[in-house]
Amino acid sequence: MTPQFEVVAECPHTRARAGVLQTPHGSVETPVFMPVGTQATVKALTPRQLADELDARVLLANTYHLWLRPGADTIEAGGGLHRFMGWPRSLLTDSGGYQVFSLAGLRTITEEGVAFRSHLDGSSRFLSPESAVDIQRALGSDVMMVLDDCTPYPASERQARDSMELTIRWAGRSFDHWRIAGVDSRAQLFPIVQGATHVSLRRECARRLVELDAPGYAIGGLSVGEPRPLSFEMTAACEEHLPRDKPRYAMGVGMPHELGEYIALGIDMMDCVLPSRNARNGCLFTGSGKIMIKNAVHTSDHGPVDPACHCYVCRNFSRAYLRHLFLAKEMLFSTLATLHNLTLYLDRVRQMREAIISGCLPEYLRRVAAEIG
Repeated sequence: MTPQFEVVAECPHTRARAGVLQTPHGSVETPVFMPVGTQATVKALTPRQLADELDARVLLANTYHLWLRPGADTIEAGGGLHRFMGWPRSLLTDSGGYQVFSLAGLRTITEEGVAFRSHLDGSSRFLSPESAVDIQRALGSDVMMVLDDCTPYPASERQARDSMELTIRWAGRSFDHWRIAGVDSRAQLFPIVQGATHVSLRRECARRLVELDAPGYAIGGLSVGEPRPLSFEMTAACEEHLPRDKPRYAMGVGMPHELGEYIALGIDMMDCVLPSRNARNGCLFTGSGKIMIKNAVHTSDHGPVDPACHCYVCRNFSRAYLRHLFLAKEMLFSTLATLHNLTLYLDRVRQMREAIISGCLPEYLRRVAAEIG
């Protein structure tokens, strides 16, 4: 069988590497940033814009939300999620674990799974490790996540261990079900390393999950309120125990200036709602930092958002125009702002991939840090 992931270059100074991930819907060059399409849509953009203007190779969709609405059966009957949303390239879906974690008082976690009430209509639902796999199979995902127990921050070592042990047991059940069901071997299932902010637990969890011989591994429980240095420390603790020939996915990270930190730690895949969510709220990222477009200083600024950016927005529109759109609550603003922010994220990660291949990643990271100041 052709390997699903191949490392093509490694940085001699960091843990970073460049690779290629094969999925049923195409090749994905890594490191890669995945735009978030929670409801089978990256808000404010069309699939054509994502493919033709941004050249995004893989999107993330939300299993929990799509299961509740419109339903996995509806999507499966429509030809699967790719056809349903008009996206011909790769799709990664989470398991719903993080969304269930965020429900707090509306859920009950047991050995069998999670019972909860829908945030839409209050109806009773139950999600098990096995059903999470079945839902994602019905969606037709290229990369699926196991159901995990996302530990809150802060968590005691006892609480974190109990959560980690449950996550490991659920991962075993997920893989047993996935393999017995005889899924297409090209579709991939990743377990998720947990352990809160306890280094010993993170290392132990990674070592034990490696026994599953999974196609790839995710690092979860990050960006749940912990200080960013702790997030980096936990990533490093996990990475050193994960196979070098399998992709690593840091879930839910991060700010533009943090992408290089994760990549230097050996992360291959990342996702985050920040570029699209912040865009809609008027926060635009540039090579020298972020700007709030509503600020009066941009009223008569007829220059681009970022003079160094070559995206469609910066080539054609001014800060003054974008400020006008934002204050007038015009829908076009969200489209243009999201295009710009995602361009910065995707281009920056592509540039880091090129720097890894050429052997100059540390120099690239220093240059980017100097530009931000």
